[in-house]
Amino acid sequence: MVIQTKRLELRRIQEADREAYFDMMSNSNVMHQIPLPEMTRIESDKNFNDHMTADFFVSDKIVLAAIEKTSDEFIGIGAFLKNDEGDPEIGYRLREAFWQKGFGTEIAISLVQHGFLEMKYDIITADCSSTNLGSRKILDKIMRFSHEFWSEKFQCFDRRYVISFEEWKRKSEIIKLLP
Repeated sequence: MVIQTKRLELRRIQEADREAYFDMMSNSNVMHQIPLPEMTRIESDKNFNDHMTADFFVSDKIVLAAIEKTSDEFIGIGAFLKNDEGDPEIGYRLREAFWQKGFGTEIAISLVQHGFLEMKYDIITADCSSTNLGSRKILDKIMRFSHEFWSEKFQCFDRRYVISFEEWKRKSEIIKLLP
């Protein structure tokens, strides 16, 4: 699976991404947004190996490397998941050096587009911590806020966003942003 945008390529995680992945997962500023503690090298490597070797045909979790086309640099990840209600969910995470450059929005839009057009989802959700203002801003642009809830997994309040295929088709301002 490869997803192309104007500035990014989302593709399978490869061995060459390992150090940049660790840079992201061991950064407390990045992980605080989820919120999770930063990962040790051993934790990051295990997590990385799981993503790199995942069978996309049977997994509920597909994690892709986000690569900046001009530099060929790993800037973060985009993911297809299932939420706690079994609905399709998108996720993304960026290395701190790539925050506030529009990459999160670009990844989220491309995941929603791919989810609807290629994976044939009827609905897509996204969750983020209520305190993650960057993700809230991204998701407010492209999805509809559904509800706030306590996440036992992350021990925080999360916000759930949702968009249906019909809603997505009507969002002309988003479609104009697509590659």
